[in-house]
Amino acid sequence: MLRSLLAALIVCLAACTAHADTLSQADRTEFQRIITGQIEAFRADDSERAYGYAAPSIRRIFPNSSIFMQMVKQGYRPVYRPQSFSFEQTDTDPLGRPAQRVRIIGPDGKAYEALYSMERQPDGTWRIDGCSLLEVPGVDA
Repeated sequence: MLRSLLAALIVCLAACTAHADTLSQADRTEFQRIITGQIEAFRADDSERAYGYAAPSIRRIFPNSSIFMQMVKQGYRPVYRPQSFSFEQTDTDPLGRPAQRVRIIGPDGKAYEALYSMERQPDGTWRIDGCSLLEVPGVDA
């Protein structure tokens, strides 16, 4: 049982890695353009523009830009008001979706790692389908 579970996990991880490897450089560049655009919209308090980068699943949870922006202000302060941010590697998230890692220095001077999950839309464009945020312990600006 444990052996077959481990084998399934290895196959899943290999598939996730292969998925990340199939992304083009244009996809990676687009991820960075989209994330930068959303962060710039947050900085400008432009809720409509920030909301425009969200995938349909996010829009179902937060049905308008005001509710979405309130959630970001309360739960994602480092993303809402970063001192700085820089892009790291493209990866996959725990669900196997393409994802972009971003190093953020928050308004509190602490370092965070954000993992932006991305979703390709039927028209071929990409949207942000989630963001997980973790403080990097012991690293301050």
